[in-house]
Amino acid sequence: MSRLDDVLRRRSEQDRVRKEGRLPPGQSLTLDFPVLHIGPTPAFDETTWDLRVFGLIEREMRWSWREFTDLPTVKLTCDIHCVTKWSIFDTVWEGVRFRDFVQLFGVKSEAKHVIAHCEYGYTTNVPLDVMMDDDVLLAYRFDGKPLEPDHGYPLRTLVPKRYFWKSAKWLRALEFNAQDKPGYWEQGGYHNEGDPFKEERFSRR
Repeated sequence: MSRLDDVLRRRSEQDRVRKEGRLPPGQSLTLDFPVLHIGPTPAFDETTWDLRVFGLIEREMRWSWREFTDLPTVKLTCDIHCVTKWSIFDTVWEGVRFRDFVQLFGVKSEAKHVIAHCEYGYTTNVPLDVMMDDDVLLAYRFDGKPLEPDHGYPLRTLVPKRYFWKSAKWLRALEFNAQDKPGYWEQGGYHNEGDPFKEERFSRR
């Protein structure tokens, strides 16, 4: 495919999703999957990796990689939107649905926020009610294959209704809290909510 063909295809796709109301304000379609993150890509060691949950839950738990990948999975198709103004449409993901996952340990009624804890101490925050949407996953497969390391392998959250920085790469723990705890980018000036259709890119503080 020539560069001109590629540009024409992108424009045609962008017009289509705009007419369908799927293109948030200020966004443009990309046919690639850009890599954006802070710090190096961590190495994965299956023998030491684990995922834990803690905070306002009925039972604190921890899973090894094998235990986690034995949990039932779902596959879904969704659009993703980055705060840097690119969007990808009809992406296919597979992983553990978050609302099913929490049934394993129980969430206390006081919990209102979920804080994702990742490698190198990175965190990001999402309201619990947003995390309970049908399309939120703990994802480890993309486009029919395991996630690439630069895109969060072995595990990341997928929160399609928020800008993509809220879908945290290299997930290691989930904290359930009554109080909100803004994470790395939120403390650095990004909007605390990050809804792409409201164009909540940056804080007005």
